[in-house]
Amino acid sequence: MENTLLIGLSRQMVLERQMDVVANNVANVNTSGFKADRSLFEEFLNSRAHEDNFIGRDRRVSYVQDRGTFKDLSQGPVEQTKNPLDVAIEGNGFLVVQTPAGERYTRDGGLQINNLGQLVNVSGYPVLGASGPIVIQQTDKEVTIAADGNVTVVEGSNRIDSVRGKLRIVNFADAQKLVKEGSNLYSAGAGTAAQPDTVSRVRQGFIEKSNVNSVAEMSRMIEVTRTYTQISSMLQQQGDLRKSALDRLADVPA
Repeated sequence: MENTLLIGLSRQMVLERQMDVVANNVANVNTSGFKADRSLFEEFLNSRAHEDNFIGRDRRVSYVQDRGTFKDLSQGPVEQTKNPLDVAIEGNGFLVVQTPAGERYTRDGGLQINNLGQLVNVSGYPVLGASGPIVIQQTDKEVTIAADGNVTVVEGSNRIDSVRGKLRIVNFADAQKLVKEGSNLYSAGAGTAAQPDTVSRVRQGFIEKSNVNSVAEMSRMIEVTRTYTQISSMLQQQGDLRKSALDRLADVPA
């Protein structure tokens, strides 16, 4: 296969994977606490000529290669909901939730109380405090979540302030190693472990929105689509030229 076709094919394969990344970002533009993914590209140089009768070194062919993706962990916009169970984390911290597969981490602070009185996330997994799940009793009123994560309530008719726990906020030395597992949850990747976060602050009655810029992502999607179409047209023209050349070479004069 000619170099032009190989280069064009390599670019189209990368564009296809880039479209998957962009489409996932667009699909989660309204997902609270979602962090966008970005594609990484690099130039891959290679030479396909291996004959011994070339004068000088062969010219290297420049292909396109996507090295992978990375997470855009920048803070998303914070929106006030006035719901006392909603929390937004200001900083690099993550909430810890208990799942059947073990501890997982999330930035989605849309919390609820299940039928057992446990503080849970939108998927129903218990949100962990310093001593395990945080339980709100039926007689508790006026749930207050402080900036340091302390959860207090007004207990019973005597209106006594009681502490029900403290949200466990953690961060990671290299958050890029976190692995997305769906349901807006992350697991700790190889070689990384959660560590207590004493810097991040919690804002009660607020929620962190997705950090996806919908306009930018839609523009990127259009750009990817147009580029793919342009390369397809170029490869078609190249194929027509090659076919025309072969037809003329085969047209031997009588």
